[in-house]
Amino acid sequence: MGMNGSTMLEPLRQGLPPVDPTAVSGSASCALPARYEAVRGARSFTRSTLGQWGLDDRFDDVSLVVSELVTNALRHALPEDVRSGEQEPPVRLHLMRWSTRLVCAVRDPSEDSPGGCFSPEKTDENSDAESGRGLFLVDSYSDSWGWHPLAGRLTGKVVWALFLLQD
Repeated sequence: MGMNGSTMLEPLRQGLPPVDPTAVSGSASCALPARYEAVRGARSFTRSTLGQWGLDDRFDDVSLVVSELVTNALRHALPEDVRSGEQEPPVRLHLMRWSTRLVCAVRDPSEDSPGGCFSPEKTDENSDAESGRGLFLVDSYSDSWGWHPLAGRLTGKVVWALFLLQD
């Protein structure tokens, strides 16, 4: 995945039963170019991955959330020189599955909080905001979501959404 998994997943553990490392049943990642067409590619990657994991029934909700997270990364988290340059893709989509949960995480190069003043803690206050409605959808369709800056040699942030799965 290119980052310390325990650091990235720490916010996901808060208030949830511990994640048993032996329960991890899959992870997949793809790089996304700095073009809006990448959203379609992210949905296709999500459909294929969920199909391989036997989670086709979760595609609609997960796809909507993936689309919003990737769109936000492309629209708000990329510096102008990245959009026009031929650099390595600056956005990555990660899908991780355990027996009881699925996590969608989008990594981007910005250290700014997603959605400006919109935050998971203030969902009700932000539902009428001019921007951040995509994150309102993320909040509505996932079981929880959040973000955190990357640590170590990586810069940027990860915005994640958690989906609880049936046993």
